Amino acid sequence: MRRFNELRIALMLLTRLPAGRIEGKAPELKDTQWAFPLIGLPIGLIAGLIATAALAIGASPATAGLLGITALGLVTGGLHHDGLADYADGMGGGRDRDHVMEIMRDSRIGSYGVLALGLALALMGTSIASYAPALLPAFVFTAIASRLIMLGVLVLVPPARTDGMGHMAGRQPLQVLLPGALLCLAVLPLIGLAAVWALLPMIATAWALSHIAKRRIGGQTGDVLGAVQLASETTGWIVLSALL
Repeated sequence: MRRFNELRIALMLLTRLPAGRIEGKAPELKDTQWAFPLIGLPIGLIAGLIATAALAIGASPATAGLLGITALGLVTGGLHHDGLADYADGMGGGRDRDHVMEIMRDSRIGSYGVLALGLALALMGTSIASYAPALLPAFVFTAIASRLIMLGVLVLVPPARTDGMGHMAGRQPLQVLLPGALLCLAVLPLIGLAAVWALLPMIATAWALSHIAKRRIGGQTGDVLGAVQLASETTGWIVLSALL
């Protein structure tokens, strides 16, 4: 029951999907980290099924791709989209550490954020459109793998501040990655070797973003984690479409 409640907390945190009420004391946020990649499964299934259904009723691949992206945004409440926009605004416009952190805390979106988010969605949309024959497994794979990579950054990169999501989640041992890694391995055969090749650039994208964050502000924050997830997911789609 404890593990099930941890899974439900992760679902509440990363999506807008109903998870019911938890009776008694809720698990701490740090104890739910193992479930973060697993939440990619329902997210990917929902978006993939919507895009696949659109193709089945005669929609164009571009329309199916846009509907899939829309589903991702609605299911997650734009959580990671907001993180990428804040990351781009902070890293692009910040003069020093304090200024970067101030910008990232600001709920308003600036020019760097608009550009980063627009480019990410455009690249993901065009890549999804060209990968139309195998949308469902690709949605599931990229959703799980990108959240596993996000968890890796949370585990390996220290928090940049003493409050906020990146700090509250705490740093867990590497074993916390195991459930997500096993699930990711389980879905790899649905796509084949292309998924293995996609993982490497996805990891490289996450490393680049987290390295910049560590150099500029000393570590990760919730916005950094959101940026890592969405950027690596976009990279995964780009590589899959290129290898199709």
